[in-house]
Amino acid sequence: MLHPVLPAVRPQPLFDVAALRRIEQAAAAALPPHTLMQHAGLAVARLALALAPHARTVWIACGPGNNGGDGLEAAMHLRRWGARPLVTWLGDEARAPADARASLQRARDAGVAFADAPPAGPGANDLCIDALLGIGAARAPAGRMAEWLRALRSSPAKVLAVDVPTGLDADTGVLQQPEDAPHSIASCGRQDWAAGSKHAESGRLHTLTLLALKPGLFTAQGRDACGTLWFDDLGVTPVEPPAAWLNVPGPLAPRPHASHKGSWGDVAVIGGECDATHGVAMAGAALLAASAALHGGAGRVYVCLLGDGGPMLDASQPELMFRRFDALELGGMTAVCGCGGGSAVRGVLPAVLAQAPRLVLDADALNAVAQDGALQQALGQRAARGQVTVLTPHPLEAARLLGRSAGDVQADRLAAAQALATRWQCVAVLKGSGSVIASPHEPPHVNPTGNARLGTPGTGDVLAGLVGARLAAGCQTFEAACRAVWEHGALADAWNGGEALTAAALARRLGG
Repeated sequence: MLHPVLPAVRPQPLFDVAALRRIEQAAAAALPPHTLMQHAGLAVARLALALAPHARTVWIACGPGNNGGDGLEAAMHLRRWGARPLVTWLGDEARAPADARASLQRARDAGVAFADAPPAGPGANDLCIDALLGIGAARAPAGRMAEWLRALRSSPAKVLAVDVPTGLDADTGVLQQPEDAPHSIASCGRQDWAAGSKHAESGRLHTLTLLALKPGLFTAQGRDACGTLWFDDLGVTPVEPPAAWLNVPGPLAPRPHASHKGSWGDVAVIGGECDATHGVAMAGAALLAASAALHGGAGRVYVCLLGDGGPMLDASQPELMFRRFDALELGGMTAVCGCGGGSAVRGVLPAVLAQAPRLVLDADALNAVAQDGALQQALGQRAARGQVTVLTPHPLEAARLLGRSAGDVQADRLAAAQALATRWQCVAVLKGSGSVIASPHEPPHVNPTGNARLGTPGTGDVLAGLVGARLAAGCQTFEAACRAVWEHGALADAWNGGEALTAAALARRLGG
């Protein structure tokens, strides 16, 4: 059944390419020959006409494999329905897969026009269909394929990608750029991709993914490359175990009428280094995290600012209670440590790691752990004592913790998040487009909510505070992280377009 994927209303399994190959083979073996490709091509053709109901000229760029076969099958339907599809095909009939050869003949029999080059000139197409590679992208597109891909992406017409946009790694969401074509998108730089993102937001880019959802569609460059994402399972129910899940938590249970502030836990936010002598004042980060914990429903929220010269009252939020570090009773609290902590956080981390039964580590706390073997050892000992930890790094902080580069982390976000979770037996939230929530005991979850509005200072502090609130209220560790990440992004998705999203405003919109 064809339907848009986002906004997602329930958790959905995500399958990697190896599993997808097995799913496809099993489905094809259970059906008469060529049936699966016929179903795929029909789904593509139907969506094409739904997206451009008055389209006459439709350029379909077909690759040499089965993704191209889906495009050929779609061309046959569009021709029979009165459109004028023009197919450019990169295949060799003698070497093409059997299903693709059958669809090639069906397209020819229907009178589909073929050409050696894309139609030229502005307005040459009413719709473009990318059926070049799908999940078959093993390397960066080159040669004629790279040129056709550039033409697809620069066309003013709507573009519909079949299964996966060409060049996008279905497992990781990394978009492989053509490098050998002199006028490829690789030479267009950041401005081209800013325009591509604008096209996605304006409804120009669409992707119809088939059989099963893939992790790479939702993280790294996947969201920008896909534009609006559609899904058709072609009537197939996978029996493979998923590689990951789309993160959609259920609703929070209503709070009992007889509950009170003590029912929902205490959160201590430790950070916000203040050093008047050296002109350092980072109290804002800690106050944002504390505000998020407060508005996220924590019972009591304590603020511990590190260093000297920090305030002992936030007049705009008098509900927040300020404490010196030595006055905190960490053994009964959920600690959120590191937001704006600067270098001062190193001095308190040994006690925090040893005493806090529930702990969220963010920002400078993560950097301190990455640079100190003793702190790493202390972090690694927490799970054995039954203490729970959530790490909330952005890619550079994750890279420091793993001893890698940020590029390595972004090259496989799911694997990097899982490596963090496994190494320290904790829950790790790798922030970014399609934030990944990983646990040693669960398949990773990829978050579908959130947008570029969150790319503003302090929103990460808000997330850390919200995770702390969910932990303090009794959520299990993985659930607390998954729920907080989803809520944080969903607020950004619902934001009034005419109102600037600031971290302080975001924190105040949270509901307990």
